[in-house]
Amino acid sequence: MTTRRSFLAGLLATSLAPSPTWADLGGPAFLAAAKTPQGGYLLAGLSDQGAIRFTCPLPGRGHAAAAHPQRPEAVAFARRPGRFADVIDCRTGARLARLEPPQGHHFYGHGVFSPDGSRLYTTENDFENGRGIIGVWEIAQGYRRSANFSSGGIGPHDMLLRHHGTGLHIVVANGGIETHPDSGRAKLNLPQMRPNLSLLSLEGDLQDVMELAPDLRLNSIRHLALSADGTVGFAMQWQGDLGAEVPIVGLYRPDTPPQLMGEGDPRLRHLQGYGGSVAFTPDGRKIAVSSPRGGLVQIMQVESAEIIQEIPLTDVCGLAATASGLMASTGLGKVLTLDGPTVTQQQSHDLAWDNHLIRLG
Repeated sequence: MTTRRSFLAGLLATSLAPSPTWADLGGPAFLAAAKTPQGGYLLAGLSDQGAIRFTCPLPGRGHAAAAHPQRPEAVAFARRPGRFADVIDCRTGARLARLEPPQGHHFYGHGVFSPDGSRLYTTENDFENGRGIIGVWEIAQGYRRSANFSSGGIGPHDMLLRHHGTGLHIVVANGGIETHPDSGRAKLNLPQMRPNLSLLSLEGDLQDVMELAPDLRLNSIRHLALSADGTVGFAMQWQGDLGAEVPIVGLYRPDTPPQLMGEGDPRLRHLQGYGGSVAFTPDGRKIAVSSPRGGLVQIMQVESAEIIQEIPLTDVCGLAATASGLMASTGLGKVLTLDGPTVTQQQSHDLAWDNHLIRLG
């Protein structure tokens, strides 16, 4: 029989027990979704040298993930137009919760935790009304959905948090493409496409909107990276003629026109109109974009906006900053570091890595 004394002793022991952290899993540096040789799907934690620290099963193909800032807990998002977003205890692989978007919504593959870990923000498609939505989920209440607000455009995909003025704001890549699950991944509004980057308060108030010039309105803004000085890098996916020589990477600073990278350089065609992931080098002086279609990574100088390096890599897509350079992952299972002119294969796994490497912390 439990006595008051034993109950209080149990409470004391629980309060003194250290809370689990990412260090309990060997300090993974990245999260990445992958497909197994048997056709299954998983979420993996990778070290800064590409070694696998843990794997957790997924019910279907994953796209990106969000890592809780303190606990070894992640939310794995389905590839668009999937509806699952699984909260996973990365120590055990157990599913702690499955987030369900409201009727008429689906997730768009990305989300982000607040810095204190109290909230999760998710990009969503309100496909019945043709508008983008940001969902808000309360972590301490079992990931209860507490609010939603407009993303500031159509087709929100990637998002990140950025300090702006005196507060923290959300930057959303609104790709501009309207889709509906009944039509699969068909693009329903190309003649009226208007992609943008929206800067929102944490309550959904629109602070700034960046749109491209009319002749680039078919350049769907998809993925984001943040430099230490607050510059936002964005990667695009061109919906027009693939022979067009169009920029696929840009830089955004609030209240200023976008800076487009590599304009006029014929090597832009090597990307085949597709930016898969984007990342700054740690010093913020270079920005890189991957193209699985083009089978390469292009690196550009931030100050001059010039393409300075091309690295051929078959089926490359995942891209993220390391302490000294960049890390890339491929659909052939390779994990490589890109430090200046040096490309080093760190690991080769019997997995097909999906689109993104998500940096923890």
